[in-house]
Amino acid sequence: MAERVLGDVATKLLFENDRVRVWEMRLAPGESSAVHRHDLDYLLVQIDGDRIAGIPEPDTGGRFDQPIEGEVHPGLTVFIERGGIETAKNTGTTPYHEILIELKD
Repeated sequence: MAERVLGDVATKLLFENDRVRVWEMRLAPGESSAVHRHDLDYLLVQIDGDRIAGIPEPDTGGRFDQPIEGEVHPGLTVFIERGGIETAKNTGTTPYHEILIELKD
């Protein structure tokens, strides 16, 4: 069996220093991110969109082991612990936009 290749946690790296890494995620309606693993705790800040889903892999180490979907609330900020292996999917009808801040310490 071929080894699984994991992608980045979001679509574009915006900033990095020794304490944080800041990403931007943009997904068109129906678009999915690459399968990725969260090796660091992070903050997710919703910017725009209407619906988003997180689809965990069977071997996820994160808190969520079942798909989770919900409405987007611009400005909503959520702390999530490391360990998840997942795909994000825009299940809405408008473009999705978020900022993801990984905490290195």
